[in-house]
Amino acid sequence: MSRLTEPPRHVPTLTDIVHPASTPEATVSADIAPAEISVETQELLVQRVMQGVDLMLERRLHDAIEQLILAHTKALMPRLREEIELLVRESVTHAFVRESALFPIQSKNNPLQR
Repeated sequence: MSRLTEPPRHVPTLTDIVHPASTPEATVSADIAPAEISVETQELLVQRVMQGVDLMLERRLHDAIEQLILAHTKALMPRLREEIELLVRESVTHAFVRESALFPIQSKNNPLQR
């Protein structure tokens, strides 16, 4: 049987408490000094960050607007149905009156009076 050796000192064990590193911004700023970043690189970084923000805002605004429109449509649906029903009734009545005027009323031979 082989005896297990201890892990290297930089590898944490189950009894060690590992604290997360500070925020990613602090890590980046500690690794790269601002003087080392060229103006072009800074502009490119700002441009890429803004593109990411624009995409995220566009998606979130689209979702928010979609939910808002759905909520308003559901709230308006009963009133819309009433209006549509009224318009259909008026249209059908008007069309029936217009078409009825084209056919002279006859006594017993009129198929519309049966």
